[in-house]
Amino acid sequence: MQQFHLRIKYYAVMRKFVTCFTLLMICLPGYLSGQLELAGIFSDHMVIQRAHPINVWGNGEVGSVVKASFNSIDQSSAVDNSGRWKVQFPEMKAGGPFMMKIVNESQEITLTDIYIGDVWVCSGQSNMEWPISLSDGAEEAVKNAADPLIRHFKVEHSYAKEPDDDLVSASWQVSGPETVGQFTAVGYYFAEALRNHIDVPIGLLNTSWGGSRIEAWMSAESLNLDDTDDVIDRYFTKEKKNYELNLKELMNQFPGINAEDSGMSGGKALWAAHSIDESKWSEIKVPGLWESQGYEGFDGIGWYRLHLNIQEVWDNKEVEISLAKIDDSDQVWVNGKKVGGTEQAWNKTRIYTFPSSLLKRGDNVISIKVEDTGGGGGIHGDPDNMYLKIESEMIPLVGNWLFRPGAFLEFRPSNNVHHTPTLLYNKMIYPILNFPIKGVIWYQGESNAGNANDATAYAHQFKDMIMDWRKKWDVGPFPFLYVQLANFMLPSEKPVESNWALLRESQSEALSLTNVGEAVIIDIGEADDIHPRNKKDVGYRLSLDARNLAYDESLVSSGPGYVSHHVENNKVVIEFDQEIVIHDRYGYIKGFAIAGEDGIFKWGRAVANGNKVEIWNVGVHSPRYLRYGWADNPDDLNIYNKEGLPVAPFRIKILK
Repeated sequence: MQQFHLRIKYYAVMRKFVTCFTLLMICLPGYLSGQLELAGIFSDHMVIQRAHPINVWGNGEVGSVVKASFNSIDQSSAVDNSGRWKVQFPEMKAGGPFMMKIVNESQEITLTDIYIGDVWVCSGQSNMEWPISLSDGAEEAVKNAADPLIRHFKVEHSYAKEPDDDLVSASWQVSGPETVGQFTAVGYYFAEALRNHIDVPIGLLNTSWGGSRIEAWMSAESLNLDDTDDVIDRYFTKEKKNYELNLKELMNQFPGINAEDSGMSGGKALWAAHSIDESKWSEIKVPGLWESQGYEGFDGIGWYRLHLNIQEVWDNKEVEISLAKIDDSDQVWVNGKKVGGTEQAWNKTRIYTFPSSLLKRGDNVISIKVEDTGGGGGIHGDPDNMYLKIESEMIPLVGNWLFRPGAFLEFRPSNNVHHTPTLLYNKMIYPILNFPIKGVIWYQGESNAGNANDATAYAHQFKDMIMDWRKKWDVGPFPFLYVQLANFMLPSEKPVESNWALLRESQSEALSLTNVGEAVIIDIGEADDIHPRNKKDVGYRLSLDARNLAYDESLVSSGPGYVSHHVENNKVVIEFDQEIVIHDRYGYIKGFAIAGEDGIFKWGRAVANGNKVEIWNVGVHSPRYLRYGWADNPDDLNIYNKEGLPVAPFRIKILK
């Protein structure tokens, strides 16, 4: 009994202690934030920008004093009433490794292996975020990653409605076989190319988000917004309205579609059965994302079916089915029997095996359920990876399949934060503005090329963002180098209008600003993949602009540019600023379209002479309009300079 009473007394005392401790926490809101902390951008192995004052900042206990030591220099700062402290070291020359020590009365933080060099911000959407591990030559790049003076910092995906100082903590990574696979591929190849000519450490500050629109990377000031909450709410309302319009259009074509998968019932795959009613199914080209084939804005579940007529029968053999890549998840059936499936791996090649006994003589059906959670959806990738293989026999699976949407993904505002004005700027750019940089490389625009209005508006948005970032970083008009959109989607047989061409034109408007460079990659895209795997040439072409603009080298960093034109005998004569080289064994020039007063474009014939090209079409008299490379995918452009850099797409209006 005594032990029982002692136990009760003990618990009573503990309850009082817990209550008092809780009250103490409430009364001292700065208690937890009083711990000495560095801002999230600082860690071991970081690269700090040379030739600029060095800011170091963080959080601490209000009223306390923080002392910092770096490269034999000491600085100190009192923690202000908001719990913030900041010190500044003088500008320094490239070098290292250095150690940094931050202390207060009771704590110490030590960072090691720090270098002074050049920091390049790598920003944009998925083609900038795309890692080495998923790019061409990944195995060789990883194996040969032996330059420890290339460092990488990945800013975590995050967003905020208002500018937020607190960067989600991460760490700087040293380039090496264990780490480089997750570096931004464009950024890494850019740094690698620079390091062949510029002997300073390179830091890659990778703040990118796949599928993001430019408005999300812009500040409220650059967008001329007074009430950001209202704008964000209106944007979500607009997104929901677009969702509802897309759903209505889809329901008109496929009545009954909703958030429940029509192809499944009670866990049974109805649409995977061998014999079903296919009268309401449509044709779709495989491989190829469904957005590029009439299903723009569709996120959800889509079903594919393919009939194969097989006359040979194999006994006790293993069959391999390869389905290129599928965005995002898939389940696969052969004649109603499930043979494989993969969850959330939009960039992984699908290869499954099954016994030949599942096949039969005559009609066979392959059924695939694809679930896409956002962005591009469907079967995509290399057509050579679409096949059925039995021993030495290969049956290609490329071509027209049957397709039917099974369910539409319900609208969720959280799916659209990377589209929403200011949200990414507030949390992924604003917190690093005190960290000096050498410049920016930018690869973005695909998400703004969905319609003509967005593609045209990009011209002023892009320039406004560049000027605003330069103002906010306050390190001068730093070099801003961007990648012009690559060729993408199926080539057109006739001259057509193109939102991607408009977006490229809008990007090129930024060249009117000082210290801006453009890497043209109109020749290295892929028709069936919005993510070209050749990232090495992208990084290399950006490095040429950097060497020219940031490092004062005198070199040719871009392809021939349009200078002027005149008309002679119904032929348009274009003059370029460099001598041109035609990549065609017969000297044929491709990619020009010409129109008269009626505005109806026809393919032009062209001949070159030095740095001039004559273009004409016998059916066009008094030419008024000329275009070069004006298409989503002008896949056969062939005008270069002797350095192997292509002419950028352009258009001109010919005055009378």
